Amino acid sequence: MATGGTGNAEGRQRRLEAELDLVLDRHDDIAVSPASWRQRGGFDYLHRKGEYLIADRDLARVLPRLREDDSHVEIVDSLTEGVSLLRGRYPSIERTLDRLDAIFGPGVVTPNHVLAVCDKVHLCPASEPEEPAKNADPRPRVGDDGVGQGVRVAVVDTGFLEEGYDHQWLQDVIADPSDIEDPDSWPSPDGFIDPYAGHGTFIAGVIRCLAPAAEVTVEQVIDQAGVVDEAALIVQLDEALAKSPDVISFSAGAQTRANLPPKAFVEFYENRLRHHKGVVLVAAAGNDGDRIPFWPAAFPWAVSVGALGPDSDTRADFSNFGGWVDVYAPGVDLVNAYATGQYRTVVDPTDIRNFQGMCQWSGTSFSTPVVAGLIAGQMARIGQNGQQAAAALLDQARSQALPGVGPRLWF
Repeated sequence: MATGGTGNAEGRQRRLEAELDLVLDRHDDIAVSPASWRQRGGFDYLHRKGEYLIADRDLARVLPRLREDDSHVEIVDSLTEGVSLLRGRYPSIERTLDRLDAIFGPGVVTPNHVLAVCDKVHLCPASEPEEPAKNADPRPRVGDDGVGQGVRVAVVDTGFLEEGYDHQWLQDVIADPSDIEDPDSWPSPDGFIDPYAGHGTFIAGVIRCLAPAAEVTVEQVIDQAGVVDEAALIVQLDEALAKSPDVISFSAGAQTRANLPPKAFVEFYENRLRHHKGVVLVAAAGNDGDRIPFWPAAFPWAVSVGALGPDSDTRADFSNFGGWVDVYAPGVDLVNAYATGQYRTVVDPTDIRNFQGMCQWSGTSFSTPVVAGLIAGQMARIGQNGQQAAAALLDQARSQALPGVGPRLWF
């Protein structure tokens, strides 16, 4: 696709249904709100059935009222400091949440939202992976050897593919054994590359092209269905913080019930992230082509990244936008490391694509590591921490802003 768009309304609806069905087929504990999403042509948010998130400071006053609706509600886990996960007997939680909103105010009790590389319109990548030109170089190209020296970037995503790549820019990318993607475990039939495979590897490759000397680690948190719930993600981010990164790159997200900030992220920031001086979270703005907040990118403490079109003088038609998006960066037809094998597209099973360790891909998923890589380069060059480098680059982006587009960075 020239711009990574999704075609006409009928085509967008087909893709939405095919991709969401893929997620639901693999997760019978995920609910779609509203349940009539097929008739509406879209949905508001995804969540784990029967699960709630509550700040620890609110537990004593909220739990008795919650148990009036479901006496079986229990605390399942105390997540990162300040927030707990609760689970009840009944999968449907909408009426209970409405009642608790009326008692305590909106957002005191929230669903355990599901974040995904599948959002309201299509995969977080705005296109499915495409075959690059034969012998294509990566885009962005590999930079100078010393760029990013001494900077640590954590990619929290789908894991890392170890396929014996002859890609110099991927050398020494770090992933624990549990974070390695295993092609033999992909649930796709007939040996096809899994629809969500290679996402984290591609992102790590983009960062290493822009900052070849940066220490890049890949943490697998997004599963083979392309999803992670809010509670599990916060635990993983907490573990990533323990490894002292300078920059965290995260290319998934969600829209939420009533567009309220997701509870676990609020508590994670207040109790954990803001105490790690200098660490910056760079997050994808999403690909719905609208201005509704996409979380965690929409938080004021995150650097939210939208996508520029091919010429960097327009906003990509798929990119989310609005005052909550901090910067736009190239996100159309990037080329980087990918799996080897055959890929069957989600919408058209007759469309079979062949890959040899590289692909071409579009989406805010990939404009995000562009900004993360630029931040790493700025840190090493000037001697700044992650937040200082991000602030300097955002100042530069605003000086390059275009009306109708916004602040821009490019490579």
